Amino acid sequence: MEKTHPEPVYGVMAEYENARQLLAAAREARKQGYVRMDAYTPYPVEGLAAIVEGKRSRLPLVFLLGGLIGGGGGYAMEWYAMVLAYPINVGGRPLHSWPSFIPVTFELTILLSALSGMVALLIATRLPRLHHPVFAVPEFERATVDRFFLCIEATDGKFSPDAVTRFLETTGPVMVKEVPRC
Repeated sequence: MEKTHPEPVYGVMAEYENARQLLAAAREARKQGYVRMDAYTPYPVEGLAAIVEGKRSRLPLVFLLGGLIGGGGGYAMEWYAMVLAYPINVGGRPLHSWPSFIPVTFELTILLSALSGMVALLIATRLPRLHHPVFAVPEFERATVDRFFLCIEATDGKFSPDAVTRFLETTGPVMVKEVPRC
């Protein structure tokens, strides 16, 4: 007899009527050991980000490294051009006149920092994303109007569709549904 595999799921989503219920459910989910979850609300909810946020972002490091590479590369480019490749004595100034290198160094620091950070941001957020699996839940349309949603993702180490569904039902939601992976 051949074993049939159920359709893979993105996660299990619960719908709540107000922010207080969502916060309580998110706190309880964190206490139960769920770490891969996301919340969707029509407006910012105080304290929710601290509960559902995952690991720290590495984006600041990417911005820093991009800036250091841009600044160092700009300075090195000017130094090479003025000191080694085309050493021209203009008005008796030294060949390595660092104050004249500052504007280009500064501009390249800002440019490479911004470009590397923007590319890293797009990669980290997986943008442009034209479709997200939570859009497959019909009730999710109310997330921008008057409902609050908590989704525990299947990538969580403790995830089991049945166990998560039972857990979310104990938090007093309006509904609990599996979110299919699209």
